[in-house]
Amino acid sequence: MHMKEKTRTVEIVNVDYECKDIWSLFFSDEEIRKAEPGQYIMVWMPGVDEIPMSISAKDVDGLSRITVREMGHATKTLTSMKKGERLGVRGPFGNSYRHNSTKPLVVAGGSGMASLMPLVEKLLKLNLKPTVVLGGRSADQLLFVNQLEQLLSENLMITTDDGSRGFTGYASGYAANLMETMDFDMVYTCGPEIMMSKVFYAAEENSLPVQASLERYIKCAVGLCGACVIGPYRVCKDGPIFDSSMLRETSGEFGVSKMDPSGRRVRVDH
Repeated sequence: MHMKEKTRTVEIVNVDYECKDIWSLFFSDEEIRKAEPGQYIMVWMPGVDEIPMSISAKDVDGLSRITVREMGHATKTLTSMKKGERLGVRGPFGNSYRHNSTKPLVVAGGSGMASLMPLVEKLLKLNLKPTVVLGGRSADQLLFVNQLEQLLSENLMITTDDGSRGFTGYASGYAANLMETMDFDMVYTCGPEIMMSKVFYAAEENSLPVQASLERYIKCAVGLCGACVIGPYRVCKDGPIFDSSMLRETSGEFGVSKMDPSGRRVRVDH
């Protein structure tokens, strides 16, 4: 068994509140420090569950970070953990964002910025200042907004569904307008799947390539169990980053349906 497939124990060094319902957990792990933007890890809470989490930073003063939205029992367990408690981690797994663009547009909705943050930082290191559309339901749900303002200044566009900050409306609609008026050569997106599907179809209309981070129910992370299948692909191994050709092949399911933990097909929600 490869090192990254074994569960390693890490100690939580810090827990930071980010915004409404979202916390970041920091810990030290050598394997995760080698991760590429877009990869994920499996996080194990003994007696609770093991769940996939995007790596939201691989090296902040020697620490790695995952950023968790409180949704169900497992994520609530994670967000209520304290400094000094321990977790099991496996990974990093999956493919990564390819940064083969010179004029990138990044579109993030909700907690999707967790996956995209390492990409934004890598693009900036390559002297490529991306245009970032950061969307949230309201002003108190804009993940990493202060950090992004410092990094990007006028290149950060904020949208909120309720108009409490920035532009009123969905990140997908604002991104579609930008694609028609500005000159991009790649669109990166992560967030609610219905949002990402709208971003993808707008990009298709503007002949722009897309890289989207998909979320499916992942159990094994090594391509064996089939719980995360979409079209001909396994999200855990072939993804989580899907390019335009992969998204075209899965268009009957992307933004439409997925499998729940029991293997039953259910609708994709917002």
